[in-house]
Amino acid sequence: MTLTARDVRKQREAEQRRKAIIKIVRKLIRKGGIGEISLRKVAEMAGYSTTVVYSLFEDKAMLITQAMDEDLLELTRVLDAAARAEADPVARLRAVGRAYVKFGLAHPDEYAFVFMQRRPHAPTKQARVQHGDPAQDPYAFARVLFQDLAQHGLVSAHPDDIDLMTQLFWEGLHGMTSRHLVMGADDEWFPSLPMDHHLEAMMDVLYRGLAHRFAPQGKR
Repeated sequence: MTLTARDVRKQREAEQRRKAIIKIVRKLIRKGGIGEISLRKVAEMAGYSTTVVYSLFEDKAMLITQAMDEDLLELTRVLDAAARAEADPVARLRAVGRAYVKFGLAHPDEYAFVFMQRRPHAPTKQARVQHGDPAQDPYAFARVLFQDLAQHGLVSAHPDDIDLMTQLFWEGLHGMTSRHLVMGADDEWFPSLPMDHHLEAMMDVLYRGLAHRFAPQGKR
């Protein structure tokens, strides 16, 4: 079906409205968190009727999900750039781990928005990030790293093991990132350690622990 000039104009206007609304949502979240968000409040701040907002976003969950898309895509781009700099699969995994933590510490508001707030969850089909696409979805990207390790005979190739390794790896990175964001570098409860040394030690523990726990069949 060929779109008319009027249809193209309407689509362009709808996309401009969507972007303006998303910008308001991100501003509200940085100001006061997820609790600040309601479709009525967003509509008022954006200068649109609630009907317009509902025509673009079905509910609050969809609104928040699409507000996250920009950060997820940027994180995936950063991880991909780190991976492309390394040919060895283990070095690639370590480089991605470093990039993840450094991204989180360099973008505290964005990281906290995506990974450190309770929020309503919309169906994946409502996100603009393509779920399961390693070029857009950071979890899918990380999963490919473990598939690559498995192809080199370094870890189990069983799909359930691949998912468990990916999640354990992510949880380790997230734990370090969120601890530094929440508690800072000068918290008296934790002795201050050189960040690079700390990060390298954690990458050693994560990779060696996973490689041992999920060794390929015949090497266990």
